[in-house]
Amino acid sequence: MPRKQDSQSTSQAKITTMDQISAGGVDFRWKDSQPEIAIVSVKPKLRWQLPKGIVDPGESPEVTAVREVREEAGVETDRLALIETIEYWYRSVRNGKPVRYHKFVHFYLLQYRRGDVSEHDHEIEEARWVNFEQALEMLEFKSERDVVEKAREMIETRGRVN
Repeated sequence: MPRKQDSQSTSQAKITTMDQISAGGVDFRWKDSQPEIAIVSVKPKLRWQLPKGIVDPGESPEVTAVREVREEAGVETDRLALIETIEYWYRSVRNGKPVRYHKFVHFYLLQYRRGDVSEHDHEIEEARWVNFEQALEMLEFKSERDVVEKAREMIETRGRVN
């Protein structure tokens, strides 16, 4: 009779592992000489996060970041620089089978050009402009709060550029 540990490792071996690449951004604008960033509340869980999404086939992460911010936050931006790539693992179900994903998310510093956060897509419950302190209180994921801190440092180093 197999030990319980053996049967668990056998079932774990059947789980497919896949890479998944996403991109998004910290979009900022200047308001009253202070930077604000756009964050989004994603359906159905209504948690606050940075706008991001999966890189489409043939698309670069840089292009995805600008596209996802336009779709999810409703604004057009200019890409300035890579902030960071975060990496983590998660499990999900794909085609009725368990999958273990190795996720990479490329976050870019993006500068607001035009648009209105009320013009977000259907996946988003709400998009809004917040200052850095509000973002750090509201964002669900520690990794995204760390990205926002790095973005703040980058913006402070750049100074105000119009």
